[in-house]
Amino acid sequence: MEIRILQQLQGAKQAEGLTVIIDVFRAFTTECFFMSNGAKQIFAVGEESIAYTLKKEHPDYILAGERNEIMLAGFDYGNSPTKIEHIDFTNKTIIHTTSAGTQGIANAYHAQEIITGSFVNAFAIAKYIKQKNDSIVSLVCMGKAALTPTEEDTYCAEYIKSLLLEQHYPLQQKLESLRQLEGKRFFNPNNQEQCPERDFILATTPNQFDFVLRATKDKRGFHNITKVNI
Repeated sequence: MEIRILQQLQGAKQAEGLTVIIDVFRAFTTECFFMSNGAKQIFAVGEESIAYTLKKEHPDYILAGERNEIMLAGFDYGNSPTKIEHIDFTNKTIIHTTSAGTQGIANAYHAQEIITGSFVNAFAIAKYIKQKNDSIVSLVCMGKAALTPTEEDTYCAEYIKSLLLEQHYPLQQKLESLRQLEGKRFFNPNNQEQCPERDFILATTPNQFDFVLRATKDKRGFHNITKVNI
């Protein structure tokens, strides 16, 4: 098994084989909470216009997402796991668009299979990859706005790789260091509406969920994310 760690939008475009699109802060942490709380499916879309079109066609669908960390106009939720942590989404369909994570899914043109990546289900991701045993595994770190590297996504890729290779990884040390790195914004008192402190706690509590989220294209070409229990 060849394990490649790739970066941002260009990395998504280069990804091959079983591809893990990683967005810790916060797209794919949030999607895990949607699914854990009963959501039936998530449409991960790159363009805002597609999200609004799907909502117009299906008024019962729930809009969630952001640009520059701010909830989009007319959306039901932003991209905060804290804001949905205790909400029942049983049998609901979510439309999700973000600045980084969903852009990676939309641009992974050459991937044989796409799953999402975050710390909250990293062990399940590694177990799934081992079961599939593909010759190439691409771990794509989406970073900030899919353009700039961030430590949390790279650490997550390194952690998943270490699980696959059964090697030690200083996970807790890395997670704690994020408080002074990209995670600093979650501790800014002026930023609590869009980036609450609890988002950091939820996103850096590893292996909360024993499922992976797999993206498959429907007949219209939209990426439909569903839960696969491990």
